[in-house]
Amino acid sequence: MKKSEIYRELGINLDMALEAHNILRGEAGREISGISLDEENYDLAKVKIVNVLDPRGAAQIGKAPGKYITIESDVLGINNKAHHQELSEIIAEQFKKILPFKSDQDSVLIVGLGNWNATPDALGPKVVGKTMATRHLHGRVPEELTNGLRSVSAIAPGVLGITGIETAEIIKGIVEKTTPDVVIVIDALAAGDVHRIGTNIQIADTGINPGSGVGNKRAAINQETLGVPVIAVGVPTVVHAGVIANDIIQSFVEKMRTRPPLTDLSKEMNPPMLKMIIDQVLQPYSHNLMVTPKEIDDLIENTAKIIAMALSSALHPAMPEEVANYLH
Repeated sequence: MKKSEIYRELGINLDMALEAHNILRGEAGREISGISLDEENYDLAKVKIVNVLDPRGAAQIGKAPGKYITIESDVLGINNKAHHQELSEIIAEQFKKILPFKSDQDSVLIVGLGNWNATPDALGPKVVGKTMATRHLHGRVPEELTNGLRSVSAIAPGVLGITGIETAEIIKGIVEKTTPDVVIVIDALAAGDVHRIGTNIQIADTGINPGSGVGNKRAAINQETLGVPVIAVGVPTVVHAGVIANDIIQSFVEKMRTRPPLTDLSKEMNPPMLKMIIDQVLQPYSHNLMVTPKEIDDLIENTAKIIAMALSSALHPAMPEEVANYLH
């Protein structure tokens, strides 16, 4: 049974391009035309870059053409300041590769997407709370104090259920008023594997469709809608319960195939039947049940600080090495 078929039956969208690519390549048994994968290895992290090269590749993977960088590291879940600093430097280098700056004077708007009242969805607001905003300093303090500090503004606009306004509309209004050269959006993602929670960070130059991974599709936030380049930063914080249920069933089916009396039964486990079983088990929530670890508070806090450090280092040319000392 193809995992992609199961996900389609369950109505699950994969937020992470790396996961979508792994499934696509695994099922095809070959490299996928229009998509390439590059890898970099560091002491504390692995970096995997999925390049969606053309519309053909985009149609196959279900992602817009562009670059999707995934940083994999167990450091996110460990309270080690030295390791956090080192990981933030790795992430900062990836930011520098993907940020479309033309000069040190280019300005940035950082947007923390998500609901600050729900811990798994609070990553964006947490990052904004730790971000070093500098836009208000430019033109108001002596120039020597802002040399090497890029003009950065930051906002956490909340979610539709709180504000009654589409987040994309709020951001568009701010962009039109403040005219940043680049927008960076940070959001929580839904993973297709529990092992990615608290271990992965995705950076993409294609913008974002908020809520797509949890079935709450909102207006896209990208260069087409805002008129400026949009860099998206996402971290998996939840897994769809249907994914976990499917993995358990699939593991059980694999065991059944090794036992002759159960071989015929395993053949009947097709995607529609799996969907029916999973729907029955997950009632009354069905497609709306998301799972997150009990350590999510610490994971969000650590990850928010690491991303904020990486952003400060990547955005401000004259930022000192001890970035953490300058964060909120």
